[in-house]
Amino acid sequence: MFNLQGKVALVTGSSRGIGKAIVLRLAENGVNIIVNYVRHRRDAEETAALIEKKGAHCLVVKANVANDDDVNKMFDLIKEKYGRLDILVSNAASGVLKPVMELSSRHWNWAMDINARSLLTLAQQSLPLMVDGGRIIAVSSLGSVRAVENYTTVGASKAALESLVRHLAVEFGPKGILVNTISAGAVDTEALKKFPNREEILSTALQRTPVGRLTTSEDVADLALFLCSPLANMIHGQTVVVDGGYSIRA
Repeated sequence: MFNLQGKVALVTGSSRGIGKAIVLRLAENGVNIIVNYVRHRRDAEETAALIEKKGAHCLVVKANVANDDDVNKMFDLIKEKYGRLDILVSNAASGVLKPVMELSSRHWNWAMDINARSLLTLAQQSLPLMVDGGRIIAVSSLGSVRAVENYTTVGASKAALESLVRHLAVEFGPKGILVNTISAGAVDTEALKKFPNREEILSTALQRTPVGRLTTSEDVADLALFLCSPLANMIHGQTVVVDGGYSIRA
């Protein structure tokens, strides 16, 4: 049921971290991959090499998903190489970690453009290429529904992302395209290292997680694979949490 042989997936921000884990898991199951990055070219090339070792084809594309011209050029390359797209995973994210009183409109717009608005552009570009139906997955975080220190703009943008997924689901569902959100718990990625209280976040998450360990990038990738498979044919417009039970604790 996880054999996705010959399908094509674009995973934004997939040179490392959660995005890298997702593309490797999909490649293991026969999916050809577009690795998208904006800054870490060496990481992207190393990820592409791992994908090709698994027998999948890979296209590496540098593109800022908040820049419409970059997105248009990326999709021109996808059309030229594959002529189709079956899976879109909107994973690229960014944002400034500051207290509320230190935030500016530039910080707000930056987070909203990359974390939320980019999904709209990516979905619009993907739709004509999903000729046999498809899957769209957005990667969110628990900060969309919980207050996290210094996470104001990112958390608000993730909440907007989850709302956008629900609206896309209503319009894209009749076209055979399933749209869902993965909301991950505390995952120790490169992005988390930017938090000044990283160690506190991880130790608190570990203490509060009933299964007794932190969520990994591979856990998120496993859920992405499931949502791309026929086993998830009736999961649509949902935010699916993968956090080992962390978020159920009062």
